[in-house]
Amino acid sequence: MRRDKNREREGDRWKKRDQGKIKRQRHRERDPEKARGRHRRQAVGTSRATGRGPRMALRIPIGAPLLFMRLLTAGLAQSPIPASASRGFWALPENTTVVEGAAAVLQCGVSAPGSVVQWAKDGLLLGPDPRIPGFPRYYLEGDPTRGEFHLHIEACDLSDDAEYECQVGRSETGPELVSPRVILSILVPPKVLQLTPEAGSTVTWVAGQEYVISCVSGDAKPPPDITFLQSGQIISDISANVNEGSQEKLFTTEATARVTPQSSDNGQLLVCEGSSPALDTPMKVSLTMNVLFPPGPPVIEWPGLEEGHVRAGQSLELLCMAQGGNPPATLQWLKNGQPMSTAWGTEHTQAVARSMLVMIVRPEDHGARLSCEAHNSVSKGIQERGVTLQVTFPPSAITILGSASQSENKNVTLSCITKSSRPRVLLRWWLGWRQLLPTEETVMDGLHGGHISMSNLTFLVRREDNGLILTCEAFSEAFTKETFKKSLTLNVKYPAQKLWIEGPPEGQRLRAGTRVRLVCLAIGGNPDPSLTWYKDSRTVTEPRPPQEPRRVQLGSLEKSGSTFSRELVLVTGPSDNQAKFTCKAGQLSASTQLVVQFPPTNVTILANASALHPGDALNLTCVSISSNPPVNLSWDKEGERLEDMAAPSRSAPFKGSAAARSVLLRMSSRDHGHRVTCRAHSTELQETVSAFYRLNVLYPPEFLGEQVLVVTAVEQGEALLPVSVSANPAPEAFNWTFRGYRLSPAGGPRHRILSGGALQLWNVTRADDGLYQLHCQNSEGTAEALVRLDVHYAPTIRALQDPTEVNIGGSVDIVCIADANPILPGMFNWERLGEEEEDQSLDDMEKISKGSIGRLRIHHAKLAQAGAYQCIVDNGVASPARGLVRLVVRFAPQVEHPTPLTKVAAAGDSTSSATLHCRARGVPNIVFTWTKNGVPLDLQDPRYTEHTYHQGGVHSSLLTIANVSAAQDYALFTCTATNPLGSDHTNIQLVSISRPDPPSGLKVMSMTPYSVGLEWKPGFDGGLPQRFQIRYEALETPGFLYMDVLPRQATTFTLTGLQPSTRYRVWILASNALGDSGLADKGSQISITTPGLDQPSGEPDYQLPTEQPEGSSELPLLPVMFAVGGLLLLSNAFCVGGFLWQRRWRRLAEGISEKTEAGSEEDQIRNEYEESQWSGDRDTRSSAVSTTDAEPYYHSMKDFSPQLPPTLEEVSYARGFTGLEQEDMAFPGHLYDEVERLYAPPGVWGPLYDEVQMGPCDLHWPEDKYEDSRGIYDQVAGDLDPIKPDSLPFELRGHLV
Repeated sequence: MRRDKNREREGDRWKKRDQGKIKRQRHRERDPEKARGRHRRQAVGTSRATGRGPRMALRIPIGAPLLFMRLLTAGLAQSPIPASASRGFWALPENTTVVEGAAAVLQCGVSAPGSVVQWAKDGLLLGPDPRIPGFPRYYLEGDPTRGEFHLHIEACDLSDDAEYECQVGRSETGPELVSPRVILSILVPPKVLQLTPEAGSTVTWVAGQEYVISCVSGDAKPPPDITFLQSGQIISDISANVNEGSQEKLFTTEATARVTPQSSDNGQLLVCEGSSPALDTPMKVSLTMNVLFPPGPPVIEWPGLEEGHVRAGQSLELLCMAQGGNPPATLQWLKNGQPMSTAWGTEHTQAVARSMLVMIVRPEDHGARLSCEAHNSVSKGIQERGVTLQVTFPPSAITILGSASQSENKNVTLSCITKSSRPRVLLRWWLGWRQLLPTEETVMDGLHGGHISMSNLTFLVRREDNGLILTCEAFSEAFTKETFKKSLTLNVKYPAQKLWIEGPPEGQRLRAGTRVRLVCLAIGGNPDPSLTWYKDSRTVTEPRPPQEPRRVQLGSLEKSGSTFSRELVLVTGPSDNQAKFTCKAGQLSASTQLVVQFPPTNVTILANASALHPGDALNLTCVSISSNPPVNLSWDKEGERLEDMAAPSRSAPFKGSAAARSVLLRMSSRDHGHRVTCRAHSTELQETVSAFYRLNVLYPPEFLGEQVLVVTAVEQGEALLPVSVSANPAPEAFNWTFRGYRLSPAGGPRHRILSGGALQLWNVTRADDGLYQLHCQNSEGTAEALVRLDVHYAPTIRALQDPTEVNIGGSVDIVCIADANPILPGMFNWERLGEEEEDQSLDDMEKISKGSIGRLRIHHAKLAQAGAYQCIVDNGVASPARGLVRLVVRFAPQVEHPTPLTKVAAAGDSTSSATLHCRARGVPNIVFTWTKNGVPLDLQDPRYTEHTYHQGGVHSSLLTIANVSAAQDYALFTCTATNPLGSDHTNIQLVSISRPDPPSGLKVMSMTPYSVGLEWKPGFDGGLPQRFQIRYEALETPGFLYMDVLPRQATTFTLTGLQPSTRYRVWILASNALGDSGLADKGSQISITTPGLDQPSGEPDYQLPTEQPEGSSELPLLPVMFAVGGLLLLSNAFCVGGFLWQRRWRRLAEGISEKTEAGSEEDQIRNEYEESQWSGDRDTRSSAVSTTDAEPYYHSMKDFSPQLPPTLEEVSYARGFTGLEQEDMAFPGHLYDEVERLYAPPGVWGPLYDEVQMGPCDLHWPEDKYEDSRGIYDQVAGDLDPIKPDSLPFELRGHLV
């Protein structure tokens, strides 16, 4: 009702507003002059507003146009209008309602040609411009020539809700016209509905209780209507209020409803629905109702026909169900009001709770009430369903009272009693298959509502009834399929008839330890005769404990037919002598007697004193307790017979004989621990029994003869200083002292004193060598001993004269001083390090060894004896010690002479540079001097720069000539190498650039039917980069073919495209920028024959062609062959020597372990030998002379300008690095490279000599790339650090071959 009143009130307000707008419109129509005056005032006000300046004009952009239109309208109104003009509206606007965001159109059709038409909004003129400035969503549409001035508004919003009129200005044809005012109503739909409780949530309510909900709409126009639906049904009890919205003209509606949920509403929706003219479909929000309500009553499903009737022992399964309920019902089983532990479950889809009770029915459950209770959290009470059990159960047991054992011809009385049963049972007796009549029957009340039955029986037993089964049987109609019985076996007693013993005859002599078997036999009797054995009236039983050897074994009673037997097996002993053994069975008995011979049962020695000292007298008496027959006694000490005397006699047990003898002894320390033995011998039995007495003589410690006085140990090992001492009592303490210091008895980090007094040392060092004093003490006195510890340790080399230098042809001793223990005469040995056996020979050297000094004496030293030697010291302790020493044989310089003349090419244009290389061998270091055409070279001239390098016995000098001039520098340069032992020189010719020389040494490396692999040696390149070309022809085919070699610097190439089984002739040509080399007369051509397809391919056993090629010189063949052969022999000799040196250096570099104190010196030695190894390992291309083929020695200097090291002499030479991987020595890489490249490859000269590979077989410097460093020679020579010949350490200047 409240919502209806609010709606009526809001409707009245909207109706009054519309009526007011209509009245104002009518009033304006009736008084157009006032309307025009109001328009004028409005225009004037606008004009005043715009007259404030340009800033105000910006704020009100529509002011000026409106003022202009007002003035224009006023002028038109005052102008005369012809009476003949027909003016009017042919289409008028109407009241319009649109939804927010939609477009609106207000009609205005005018018949007033030449008149100005515009619209007014709430009295504000919008202007005649169709685009309506200031209102971007407004514009006029239609054809103005036909009088169409319709106002179109796009995307209407609440600001467009106003009164509108169409105005026509005065013109010559007539006065002004104003249309009726119309209202444009904007409908604003609500944007949201807010539900309390929250929309989308699930609300838990209790069925039957009242709850209040509310729903509030968002801003809307007009206010929306709100409706509540509960489970699809409209709620009538609603109150609604309409309130002002957040803006003018907007409203909100708040509705409240009272809800009383029922169980049927559980899981249903409660919906708030808002409807409005602005909405096409109502807006809805909802929540889910979770209604709590109690479950239905429980139901019990009984499995049988008769409810409550059940058999004991049956597994009873009862199902309890409860329908409905939220939450589902909680079920609980109770027995006589007490809860039972059961499980229950819920089926939510069917809203059913189930609980299964499983129990085993017992007799005590009779009359019990089982009930099932159902409830949940909203139940007002507990609902219950129950059933009472009626249990049928048989008797659980039948008991027979009385004894079934009786003597024959006597009465037996028995009673049969059952446990409680429901219903009662009847009893009957059976003896075998014969039924016996009971004497009396009784029925009593039992437990659990049952009954107890009892039957008494008395009857006379006879011997033939023995062993029959006596049965009491219970039966009832309720238990027709079951029988309940209790049975006994009838035992009729009667005595045995005869008893006797079987065994050895009486009087027979038995040796102690003899196994004797006695058997007792009886006939008849019930119960079976017990047959009990007795020994001298005592019952015989097996001895205990059982782990001891059993002398008596008593058998069990055995039966065979009517005969019974029991066996007694015994091992005879002294106690069995003259013993009487009896077997009894009831009143019957039988006996037998044994005669046993035995040695002395015990021999005992008695002493008159216990604590003995040297010099004391000891009296010992030996007593034989008992024997049969008598024995003889005798004495001995550790096998030595003693004189004895008779002793008083004694009584003997076991009806035997006793004996006694005595002996007198005088004690000494040597008697301690000795045994004095008494022997009792039986002549008849041939058996002896002995006993001994151990002498305990107290005396002070005495060291034994086997005491060790010297102990040898190995260093870092263990040592045990044993103790051989005799004392009684044992020594109380063992005290060890070493060099006046007492060793701790509790032990230390490196020693401990063992329980026997021995001293154990570990991690023994040579400092532990010396005398150790042992002090022993007991209560009788003290004793002392000295033990020497001799520590052997592995040798170490204390001094080694390294390097040892000698002039060639001189004599020298290599001295090796070692520290070792023991020092053996032949512990020094020497080895020469080399790869070949002939390198290791020491036949021409003398080995001298004296004490700790070993010498290797060398007479008439030769250059071949220079190298590394190893001193090996082995005294048999651990591993031998090894020390390396270098023998440096000093010799005069030997300059390499590749050819009588070496050529170096460079352009003489005063812009190029040239480098001349000179290498020599010699020890000690060499000093190089240079001359040009015999005149000493002035190295102060900045155009000349010299760098000298030393590596072991190899020395190099690099002379760099900057800005080569043909007039001044094309000359003969001489390099002279000098040291204190002599000098040597070589010549190098600096020439101009030219065409390359022909390649040489063309040979076949591999061959297939279709290809051939070639290799050659390049000639002098003339100072310019050269390239190679292969020329070949098939001998059967005219014409030549050419093949360019790529890459250009390659000296191997595989020529393809050949044919199988074909003869070819192949040439190798060289060319540079100045021309070709031409066809050489030797080594640049070869003839080959490709193999057939059926022939194997591979590397041929190639020989140089013997035929003279075309264009060859006219030199005689024989001298040439001799010359070539001589060069080949010389080259082979160098190669073999270099190979042997390489193997020697490689063995030296394999990391020989040297046990010297100067370990850094070993690393230094190894390092230098590794450097020598580097000087000849790699086979790299260079233009240094090859003695194998005796090719010219050329150096092209085109674009060759190596960068100099910045501080050569400051490079430190590592003294401890090992292994060939150490490559940071400061020597230039590839000094003797043949410069065949137009541009110097990248890379700087560092490390300088780390890859110098100079050996006797290959005198080439390794190939590498150089950086274009022409500008280095622009420096002034004085800016470079001069290199001093003696700046290297002495050990690096020695000759290490």
